[in-house]
Amino acid sequence: MYQIQFTSPAYLHFIGIGGISMSGLAEVLLQADFRISGSDAKASPLTDHLASLGAEIMIGQSAENIRPDADCVVYTAAIHPDNPEFRAAQELGIPLLTRAELLGQIMRQYGTAVAVAGTHGKTTTTSMCAHILMKADLDPTVSVGGILPSIGGNIRVGRSGLFLTEACEYTNSFLSFFPTIAIILNVDADHLDFFKDLDDIANSFHRFACLPGENGTLIINRDTAKYDTVTEGIEAELINYSLEQEADYTAQDIKTDDNGCCSFTCLERGAVLGSFALRVPGIHNVSNALASIALGRKLGLSPEVISEGLLSFTGTDRRFEYKGETCGAVIYDDYAHHPTEIRATLTAALGRPHKKLWVAFQPHTYSRTKALLPEFADALTLADSVIVADIYAARETDNLGISSADLAEAVRERGTEAVDFKTFDEIEAYLKSQLQDGDMLITMGAGNIVDVGESMLGK
Repeated sequence: MYQIQFTSPAYLHFIGIGGISMSGLAEVLLQADFRISGSDAKASPLTDHLASLGAEIMIGQSAENIRPDADCVVYTAAIHPDNPEFRAAQELGIPLLTRAELLGQIMRQYGTAVAVAGTHGKTTTTSMCAHILMKADLDPTVSVGGILPSIGGNIRVGRSGLFLTEACEYTNSFLSFFPTIAIILNVDADHLDFFKDLDDIANSFHRFACLPGENGTLIINRDTAKYDTVTEGIEAELINYSLEQEADYTAQDIKTDDNGCCSFTCLERGAVLGSFALRVPGIHNVSNALASIALGRKLGLSPEVISEGLLSFTGTDRRFEYKGETCGAVIYDDYAHHPTEIRATLTAALGRPHKKLWVAFQPHTYSRTKALLPEFADALTLADSVIVADIYAARETDNLGISSADLAEAVRERGTEAVDFKTFDEIEAYLKSQLQDGDMLITMGAGNIVDVGESMLGK
């Protein structure tokens, strides 16, 4: 495998450089004086930013974009062997790295590399950790899978030996990483187009848990499914946290304010560590905060600094993000695309003042919708009324005989109002005719359903 070295900057080309993770890795290398070029289907604020830093950006993909002097070509899982740039790199004998392999190579350049994994909550918890590390003046390099306002984007390039990233399990990509501290937030059934079942997923997380080795640390949620499977035989120092049982880090006296945000007392191995308050809603974020507190303590930070860091975090884009008000209703947007995430977001929303809770949900991938249809329907019944958009296919082409109408029907069978529409224009027109003063609308999903709310707000 091709090995990068910060001490010997090289020339790398990125196929799909405009992706949220790819653009961040390209920026890290640009700051380390690497020569970077890359292609994408269209220009975006991320590609414009990279161009301003010196990257050569090509719009559209063609064999001519691959130059013989490139030292390495980086590609994402969305790139197939018939891609013209991928083929050209092979024909020229240029080494190829996946995005995950490059991220792993970058992690090896840092003395302390923290990887935040879990089926849910990675972006939020990585962002919480980033706020704590920045409040402590540790000057970390941060790679997050969303837009974090406090760092002005998805990447922060620091000058210390501390690297923080989120780690995705899909296609086992996080097994290419080299964390010295691994964090596991939860293990749930997802990405069943790749994994066979929950046991297969747990085995993948077990392999990830082993990566830090005897000189590293694993921080893990004691409440997660398959905990014993994931932690069996690991050599790393084990630190756990829990909302439900005894653990190294626990929370008590949890209180919720009028906005659904929690404050709590944290216990460190049974002794009071301190009081903490959050500015993001939901009990699930107390769990995420415990993981962040455990990391901060592992790095020797005081409870006061950790508390200040958590309090400074107000959320990332598309995570229960306030968008505005129209038709007398308040509009939020959320990235939730798994039943567990939907349930967490809607539970948090129920803690905020509203008359009627509306959800415009866009299912993400046919395989996930089919595999988890009953669970999706159960979670969505927390809303008062549900609008289901057409399924966002993403990487998939086979609809597997499943449709949004099937999900809407399953929700109705459970006693909750539900309709489905083919187009966003239909959804917007329906909402405008139905929303009343005091209602709350959440556009929800990992696709482009956010466009509905933004269109209603004139954005």
